[in-house]
Amino acid sequence: MYAIVEIAGLQYKVAKKQRVFVHRLEANEGSSVEFDKVLLIDNDGKITVGSPVIDGARVAAKVISHLKDDKVIVFKKKRRKGYQKWNNHRQFLTELVIQGILGKGETLGAEDAKIEIASIKELKAASMPKPKAKPAAEESDSDEEAEAKPAKKTAAKKPAAKKTAAKGEKKAPAKKTSKKKED
Repeated sequence: MYAIVEIAGLQYKVAKKQRVFVHRLEANEGSSVEFDKVLLIDNDGKITVGSPVIDGARVAAKVISHLKDDKVIVFKKKRRKGYQKWNNHRQFLTELVIQGILGKGETLGAEDAKIEIASIKELKAASMPKPKAKPAAEESDSDEEAEAKPAKKTAAKKPAAKKTAAKGEKKAPAKKTSKKKED
């Protein structure tokens, strides 16, 4: 089951227990919010389309956190005119967890309404990338292979020695090469 809902002027396709990042909402972290501008509901193949919205349908969500999006670089340039303008932008976002999609007259169940803070922390932890560690067996194999292969010898280039004149010696005059114009 999914729905297409308008949140903060943009349309999102949402499903139950999905995390959604929307433009900043004026709601406290941990509070529940409902959106009543539901444009479409798909209930296992049974599609209901509103004109423009479905009467009585709404989407319930819980605010997890307020955060900032990644930095976007805005660079403007007009070639050969000496004009360059550099700006950065970070959008303010609100992270939501969809608790349920409700039809006309439906209410949110006790299980759906009760999203614990621990589960929100689990959601955040699950979304964070995990560092990849090499197993100890792979490291020992690579060490054995390195010992088995002979090391390549590379010849280091030596800088050319500069000739300097000793005290009392005169430097040789520089050679002049010039082309004469022939008429």
